Amino acid sequence: MEIETYKLFENTNSEKILEKLDEELKKRNESPFWSDKVVPFSAAILSVLVPLREQNLLFTPEGLKVEVLTPELFLDWSDFLSLKSLAFTIAKSNEAKELVRTSLTKEECQQYAPIDLKLLGEYLSKYSVNLEYENLDFPIANYNLHQGVSNVIKSLL
Repeated sequence: MEIETYKLFENTNSEKILEKLDEELKKRNESPFWSDKVVPFSAAILSVLVPLREQNLLFTPEGLKVEVLTPELFLDWSDFLSLKSLAFTIAKSNEAKELVRTSLTKEECQQYAPIDLKLLGEYLSKYSVNLEYENLDFPIANYNLHQGVSNVIKSLL
């Protein structure tokens, strides 16, 4: 991946990252099937990762602290099951008014400010993710679709 891509994820807002993805999609002439899915999916992920980055509370899907938002961390969260888990972690954190389900220190977790889950929630709902009961599965076809979207994103970065 290019240094420019790392700088985008490390320092800029969601809109600039999404613009870059959209530009790359146009350059590579991706199929409209994939093009129509990459930006909304990426926007949903970034709607949570960028606020976590701004709060210095980034973590991996395994709950480990991360200092910098990188394309690799973004791709880790693009796994559809991980993204569902992130939505529930942030929802529980919003309720608790501190970050939960991570290995960050208590002091760090208490610095957490609630994050708006509207965009991520709407996106996940569109793909049959039950946002009330975490243990309920979603159709495997939706997981497979998002594996494909993630692969397209990886090729763009």
